[in-house]
Amino acid sequence: MSSLIEQAAARLEQLRQAGAEMPAATPAAHAADANWKLVADTPRAPEAALAPGSQFGVTSQRVEINLEALAKAGIVSPHAPRSQIADQFRVVKRPLISNAMGKGAGAIAIGNLIMVTSALPGEGKTFTAINLAMSMATELDYTVMLVDADVSRPAVMSTLGLPDGPGLLDLVLDESKDMSSVLLRTNIDKLTLLPSGTPHARATELLASDSMTRLLTDMATRYPDRIIIFDSPPLLLATEARVLASNMGQVVVVVQAEKTLQSDVVQALATIEACPVKLMLLNQATSASRAGYGYGYGYGHEQARTSLSPLSMQS
Repeated sequence: MSSLIEQAAARLEQLRQAGAEMPAATPAAHAADANWKLVADTPRAPEAALAPGSQFGVTSQRVEINLEALAKAGIVSPHAPRSQIADQFRVVKRPLISNAMGKGAGAIAIGNLIMVTSALPGEGKTFTAINLAMSMATELDYTVMLVDADVSRPAVMSTLGLPDGPGLLDLVLDESKDMSSVLLRTNIDKLTLLPSGTPHARATELLASDSMTRLLTDMATRYPDRIIIFDSPPLLLATEARVLASNMGQVVVVVQAEKTLQSDVVQALATIEACPVKLMLLNQATSASRAGYGYGYGYGHEQARTSLSPLSMQS
């Protein structure tokens, strides 16, 4: 940089000697102003943020999701033709978005923090979390962050065909770490990903820590148009899910039709009783299975084995 400034000073002196009119500012000041303008005019990535003590900030890494492969697996794609499952998630997301943006019947604190879970493993929670995030990413007015919060058995990244890496637990362990250094921007404009992070033996304690609370508060308030979806562990299998639920504005409980016992559902809901809003989704529902669970109302093509039914909203 010093050699460039010296060269600029020499050139200016040559111009002065040739009789050219030059501004009174020193060459060094001009060089500094030009450098600052270059930095200030450079657009930042959506999740780039200035870390403490950093002048230039940290830019998120960008990853490519194979949307064609996901579509074959039944995952909603923002640019795919209209489909039954896409329509179902349009219905599912609408009350969640209304609550997240304070447009529901009542104000919900941190309503934009949405946890997707289940009573037991294998009920479709990760499938639901990814599809919800994909569907919400089609919205014109909001951005979406999908967090793999199943820290013991993370599945979001592998389902999306992406490698695991630093993420949620690393941010909790090191509060000086900039979120943008672990956040992943995707080829879906309004979708970013936060991996579960480096495995830790005391994951439950980390999720229950003050550091985690501060991180969630920052995530919820940093951008007013952002909705954050957490794929969490099953409620009856891991204590991490119950701890995480205590810091959520909304919880979606996925129930697999003709598999999950009503008693398990009731027990799972009891563990998140304090959460302001709980939405239950019946996965792989038929008309018979919907009637068997006996909740509120149904939706969708009743004979489709891949259908989802929003069963009831509790608040």
